[in-house]
Amino acid sequence: MVDALSKKTLIVIAGPTASGKTTLAIELAKKLNTEILSADSRQFYREMAIGTAKPTPEELSQAKHHFIDSHSITENFSVGDFEKQGLELLETVFKKHDTAILVGGSGLYIKAICEGFDALPSASAEVRDKLNREFGNKGIAYLQERLKAADPAYYEQVDLNNPQRLIRALEVFESTGVPFSVYRKSAINTRPFRCIKTGLDLPRGLLYERINHRVDDMVKQGLVEEVRSLLPYRHLNALNTVGYSELFDYFDGKTNLDTALSLIKQNTRRFAKRQLTWFRKDKDIKWFAGDAPDAANAVFQYLSEN
Repeated sequence: MVDALSKKTLIVIAGPTASGKTTLAIELAKKLNTEILSADSRQFYREMAIGTAKPTPEELSQAKHHFIDSHSITENFSVGDFEKQGLELLETVFKKHDTAILVGGSGLYIKAICEGFDALPSASAEVRDKLNREFGNKGIAYLQERLKAADPAYYEQVDLNNPQRLIRALEVFESTGVPFSVYRKSAINTRPFRCIKTGLDLPRGLLYERINHRVDDMVKQGLVEEVRSLLPYRHLNALNTVGYSELFDYFDGKTNLDTALSLIKQNTRRFAKRQLTWFRKDKDIKWFAGDAPDAANAVFQYLSEN
């Protein structure tokens, strides 16, 4: 490794779900003898193993990982908490290594570590309670339409299947009259390390094929049983996500199993599309073909030159 990486450097590996980020991160971690931080907002939770496509025990044994199974679904863990804990962890990692790796598909969490946010205005409990009641009475589609009208910029970026994110954006708008997206265009906070951002992409057809295959594998691994075991906790925000919501509807008798699994594939493909929309707006990301046999070598060469 050349002198360029002798500074403290955070290597970001971004991209849509099923694009090969985990494999690449492990290969780079072994080459650089360093540690990996997950920036996947669902893999933090211990109880959500199969449906979040966490690294396997074998993969976890090949490199030290952080923020995998680090929290319970019963804990409140916001992007602000992740920023604070992630920066504290990096301070420790950089005492041992010149580089660290941040990998995941949650763009907001990557932004939190590399750039941070200005303080967002707080909303009253009254506004938050009203929005939660509206969600309970009218469903997530109502929140989606409200956000589309109030803040079309954030509507194009947010995970539309995550009611917690929708409610947070709407409560900021209702409390201030200013779109949530305006507050998120904050000045970049100074970090004591530099970020080199890379991204993995795949041809659309191949990406969708991988997503469909991954869902089939999850079912074989016991996804339906995992979601059944979480029924008592279905009210928690962490479980309002693709792969879980669809099966809750199945258990409620609203749909059959084949339809639920088909919807998981469809909604995961839509989620991947939104991930790409987010990441493509970041001009600092250098993109690589996730299906290239030498992807790790190509990324490593790019890092050595930067």
